[in-house]
Amino acid sequence: MPDRIDLTDARALRAYAHPTRMELVGLLRRHGPLTATRAAELTGESVAGCSYHLRMLAKYGLVEQSGGGRGREKPWRATARTTHWEAAYDDPAATEAVGDLTMAQVDAYVRKLGAALAVRHRLPRAWQAAEYSGDWSLYLTPEELTGLTEEMTRLLSRYDDRFEDPARRPEGARLVSLLRLAFVDPPTGPDTEDTADKADTADTADAPSPPAPEHRPGPPHPSA
Repeated sequence: MPDRIDLTDARALRAYAHPTRMELVGLLRRHGPLTATRAAELTGESVAGCSYHLRMLAKYGLVEQSGGGRGREKPWRATARTTHWEAAYDDPAATEAVGDLTMAQVDAYVRKLGAALAVRHRLPRAWQAAEYSGDWSLYLTPEELTGLTEEMTRLLSRYDDRFEDPARRPEGARLVSLLRLAFVDPPTGPDTEDTADKADTADTADAPSPPAPEHRPGPPHPSA
């Protein structure tokens, strides 16, 4: 399976910005080919609804039929391990669609996190202790943030081969979702209107010390 599929136009971006479609693609990537009937069982949606969403995903190359079966019993599979889109495009409509898709993605993260927290008490103590959440406040340039993201990607990629090859998973390994979010803090305080301009011209020698990084072990909860 290819590593990723790129969404490049507004129609594809908007088509993917649907919670059921995002969930279906995730299920196909984790569990392999699924029929619309099986997808309906896993998502709680109707078979007809799943069939429609799978066809829409196929229209933009995110899924495809894997062969065999008939009608709604035809199995579908994901076409790539990840979905990628740019932060902005030359086309204003595509850039606007990126905002909607990113919000849909964050909403999906929150729902998934809430579902995990609801059953967290059933996990063995070792897993409860291993789960982690936290955030760092850092002063970075755009280039430094890009480099940091690439460094984290290289680190996490060390475990990629376990996704498709169960034989490479050590005993006791379970599927873990690790979220990465990086965003410029919105300005606060009485000088919010010109904070961005001042950031480029301020004397760094007089700048206040950055806040200490905040770590919160235990059950994950998103930062405000």
